[in-house]
Amino acid sequence: MLRTVRIIFWLGTKELRSFIHDFVLLGLVIYTFSFAVYSQAQQNSQELHNAAIAIVDEDRSPLSRAIAQAYLPPYFRSPREIAPAEIDQAMDTARYTFVVDIPPHFQRDVEAGRQPAIQVNVDATAMMQAGVGAGYIEQITNAEITRFLHHQEASVPSPINLAVRVAFNPNVMTSWFTSIMGIINNVTMLAIILAGAAIIREREHGTMDHLLTMPLTPFEIAMAKVWANGLVITVAVGLSLTLVVRLFLGIPIVGSIPLFMVGVMLYLFFATAIGIFLGTVAKSMPQLGLLFMLIALPMNLLSGSFTPLDSMPPLLQAIMQASPSTHFVSFAQAILYRGAGFDVVWPQFLAVAVVGAVFFGLALMRFRRVTAMSVA
Repeated sequence: MLRTVRIIFWLGTKELRSFIHDFVLLGLVIYTFSFAVYSQAQQNSQELHNAAIAIVDEDRSPLSRAIAQAYLPPYFRSPREIAPAEIDQAMDTARYTFVVDIPPHFQRDVEAGRQPAIQVNVDATAMMQAGVGAGYIEQITNAEITRFLHHQEASVPSPINLAVRVAFNPNVMTSWFTSIMGIINNVTMLAIILAGAAIIREREHGTMDHLLTMPLTPFEIAMAKVWANGLVITVAVGLSLTLVVRLFLGIPIVGSIPLFMVGVMLYLFFATAIGIFLGTVAKSMPQLGLLFMLIALPMNLLSGSFTPLDSMPPLLQAIMQASPSTHFVSFAQAILYRGAGFDVVWPQFLAVAVVGAVFFGLALMRFRRVTAMSVA
């Protein structure tokens, strides 16, 4: 037993040296857990921020001026007033994302109980801002009209008082979600790529034949690749959470990072097992890349990191319960977002361990079969 542990340790150190000298994979790991996470958090923002807006005030009433002054930063830039004849040119040249046209006699019609229309011109080439911003403009306009009418007549108390409390992400910032989900998806991606590339690199360099002629078992060779590549990803995840997410992006993490890292190491047994399995099937790195697209990408897309699992069809939800990536995303969100402890996430830990052990066993059987054929 002690001899097996020593062999796995020294074979793992050989894997680490090979990884350090493979500048392509080393650069991929550094980029994936640093610049990629930062850019994903900053560029995939779904909030409205500094949207350019113009006002066409054809009414010139206190109500129209109140509406125009209600579009405030940081959602909108300070509104610019333009003439009606300038609307088409302003939209064609993309000077403004929104142009709000308040018609003549708007306040008079509102006071008379009519339903006058406000025209909102939207540049939908900025698709995300267009959808969110149009909703904000409607809410702000309705709020100003309601406030104006309550000042004009006796205020009637509303029969319902809606108190909205947003938990875990009070400002509903997209970056708080996309940054950590980016790290989680990168764990799956790099674990498969690094483990699979390690197998193919051994075969291409001819060192796999050397290993098979030595008194080594397939289990020792596979375990060495698992712990070495798992260590690289675990260190990268820890540094990414600390430096990129907390320091550079300023995103608070309320949960226990050590508990999350334990879950990451547990999940890596499954992800690296998939990589080893694909490495025994693929004959080259391009083939590994194609197999990765067929397996890992759907697994990430359906794990709940992009779309909540509850919004998927019931049959698909049941199928994805067999994937450790689903449980990995579940306990990662519970720990890092909601501050859950082990007493809450232990079912997900157990599911990852059981399913991961099954996949690791299948990958080891495949690796033994391939190595036996190579020796023969």
